[in-house]
Amino acid sequence: MTNTASRFDPAQLAAALPLGRDPAAVRQRVEALERILERAFILPGLNRPVGLDFIVGLIPVVGDLIAAAMGSWLVWEARNLGLSKFQIARMMGNVGFDAVLGFVPFVGDAADLYFRSNTRNLKIIKRHLDKHHPSTVTLSG
Repeated sequence: MTNTASRFDPAQLAAALPLGRDPAAVRQRVEALERILERAFILPGLNRPVGLDFIVGLIPVVGDLIAAAMGSWLVWEARNLGLSKFQIARMMGNVGFDAVLGFVPFVGDAADLYFRSNTRNLKIIKRHLDKHHPSTVTLSG
């Protein structure tokens, strides 16, 4: 069985992403961004997927700000899709909580392994898309 997370090629992924503003294109972009931020690589020894959110978060203060900025892109995409103010507030809360945890040395780095704000935000976006744009639903198998 092959692991797709260990074969991460950012150039190939970026070339395959659509640039449109239609819901299907946005869905592909946010799914790809979540994959990059949360599970792009396998952490040796723990055999646990991590992404740029974890790796960049290892840099004190600046890394957590960069990770929060990258996570905010999902919130931006959600806003453009027309998610409710409540959903946007929840998503901003997820990113903010992740960023605040990241400011605590060592605790924040460990929390990045378990509190995946971008994955939580992707679930909010997917629920919205499934309800309001059912043609964008993709089957995974």
